[in-house]
Amino acid sequence: MRLSLSLIVFSLSACIPKTPADFALINGNIYTVNPSQPHAEAVAVKDGRIIAVGTNEEIEVFIEEKTEVLDLAGKTVVPGLIESHAHIMGVGENKRYLNLLAVGSYDELVEKVAEAVAKAKPGEWILGRGWHQSKWIPQPEMITGYQTHEKLSAVSPDNPVFLSHASGHAAFANAKAMEIAGITPSMTFGEEGEIIQYPDGRPTGIFTESAAGLIGRFVPQDTPETLRLDLQAAIDECLANGLTSFQDAGSGPAAIDTYEAFVKEGKMAIRLWTMLDGSDEKLLQTWYAKGPHTESEFLTVRAIKLYADGALGSRGAWLLEEYTDRPGHRGNPIMPMDYVQTVSRDALKHGFQVCVHAIGDRANREVLDRFEAAFAESPEIKDPRFRIEHAQHLHPEDIPRFSKLGVIASMQAIHMSSDRPWAIDRLGQKRIDEGAYVWRKLIDSGAKVINGTDAPVEPLSPIACFYASVSRKTLAGEPSGGYEPSQKMTRAEALRSYTLDAAYGAFQEKEKGSIEVGKLGDFTVLSQDIMVVEEEKILSTVIEYTLVGGVVRYKKP
Repeated sequence: MRLSLSLIVFSLSACIPKTPADFALINGNIYTVNPSQPHAEAVAVKDGRIIAVGTNEEIEVFIEEKTEVLDLAGKTVVPGLIESHAHIMGVGENKRYLNLLAVGSYDELVEKVAEAVAKAKPGEWILGRGWHQSKWIPQPEMITGYQTHEKLSAVSPDNPVFLSHASGHAAFANAKAMEIAGITPSMTFGEEGEIIQYPDGRPTGIFTESAAGLIGRFVPQDTPETLRLDLQAAIDECLANGLTSFQDAGSGPAAIDTYEAFVKEGKMAIRLWTMLDGSDEKLLQTWYAKGPHTESEFLTVRAIKLYADGALGSRGAWLLEEYTDRPGHRGNPIMPMDYVQTVSRDALKHGFQVCVHAIGDRANREVLDRFEAAFAESPEIKDPRFRIEHAQHLHPEDIPRFSKLGVIASMQAIHMSSDRPWAIDRLGQKRIDEGAYVWRKLIDSGAKVINGTDAPVEPLSPIACFYASVSRKTLAGEPSGGYEPSQKMTRAEALRSYTLDAAYGAFQEKEKGSIEVGKLGDFTVLSQDIMVVEEEKILSTVIEYTLVGGVVRYKKP
C-alpha cells in the first residue's frame, strides 16, 4: 500500500508545471565549478538567480513562450568571472589619458607626448600612465635605474607633463610640471618616497611612492562628471572582458558616492565590491559608525585598503635584504606598521576586512605579524578573511603562515608574466626560486589564492591572466616551459581563482562563483574551451557573451 501511494505522489508531482524561467542557456559546454555537478549542458534563470542546472531535457521544462533562450551551439560557459584586484576608476580614467602600457622605448614615450602637446592648449596638463623603463629597448641613459626628463621637457616646454609608472608607484614629470610644483635642486623627501636626483642634486623628473604627490597635488582634480564618465567606461570594459564582478582596490568618498548613484539609477551593470581608502581616517570612522554595506547585489563596501610598501619595478618594495641591482637599498614602507596594526584591530571590531598591499618579503612579514597580533586580540572572530594584496615576494618561512592565519593571498598572475623577465635583476635567482610568485607553494600549503590583473597596471584581461597562471610564460609565449614551472596552477585551480575562490575572498561564495541553484545568474561565454585547448591557443579565446543576473550585458560585436 505504501509503495502504491508513493507512486501516486510521484505521478502527481510530475504533472505540476515547473516555474517558467526568464532566461535559459542551452546546448552549452558548461563548467559549473560545483564539485557535486562539475559539468552541465543547460541552465535556467528566474528573477536573476539560477533555478535549475542540468541537461537540455531537464531545463526544457522551465522554458515557455516568454523565456529568452540563448542557444550556445556548444560554446563554453564558466561562472561569471571575478576580477579580484584592480582599480575601477583607474580603468576608466585610462581611457581619457595617454595609455603608455605598450610603449617600447623612451623615444616612443616622447613621441606620444609630443603628439598630445600638439593637440593641447598651452598650459594644459598632459597626463598618462603605463610606462615601465625596465621593458624599454634600447635602454636610455639612467640615473638610479630611471630615465631623465630632458628629452621629455624638450617637446613640452609650455605644458606640464605627469606620467605615472605602470605600477602606480612612481611618476615622471617634465620641467614645466616641476616648475609649477616648486621642485628645487637638492630638495629631499621623507622615508615614504624619493626624488631621484643627478649626483649634483638636480631632479631627474622621477618621483617614487609618496613623493609623486609633490607634483600630483597640482594636477586638476576629477569632477563629478569625469568620475561618472570614468565609471561608465570601466563598466563597459569589464563586460567586454567577461567580468561580471569587480573587487576594487581602494576608493575614496567621491568615487563611492558615484558608485551609489549608479546603483540607485540602475546603471551599475557589474557587481562592485570596493575597499575603502585606508589612508583617509575620517572615511574609516564614518564607515565604522554605520558598518559594512552588504545589502545590495551590485555594491558591497566591507573592506579597507592599506599599503605596506611600494612596487618592485620602482624599487619601492620593502625587502629583508638589499636589491641585487641597487646595493644598500631595501625599499621602504609606505604606511607606519603601527597604523596597519591599529586599523587591523579596529576593522575586526566593526566587521570589516583588511586588505594590505605588500610586495616585498619584509612588507609581507610585517603585515602577517600585524594580522596575527590583531587576531590574537579578537579570538571570538573566527573567520576574518584578511587579505594580502599581491604577496609577490615571500620569505620561505612566511609561506605557511597564510594558511595558518587564514590570510588570503590576492595575487595577480599577469604580474609574473609581465615582470619576471626583469624581476630577476632586482632579486637574483635564489630569491626568485624560493619565494617570488609562488602560487603553487601557497596553494599546496592550504592557502586561498585569488586572481586578478591590477588594471590599469596591466590590461584588464582574465584570459591573459588565466594563461599566465597555467603557463608561467610572458604573453609572447616565452620561455619554453615557463618561468619556474613548478609553480604553475592547474587549469581547474586557475578557473577557481577567478570564480569560486575569488568570491570567497569577498565573503560572497554563497552568492556567486559557481553555477548552482540559488546563486546569481552570472555567466561568461567563451569562444573556445580554455580547459582543454592547447596552451598556445588560450590567448586567442574571445568573450562571446557576458551575462549578469540572467541578462545579456555584452555580446561580441
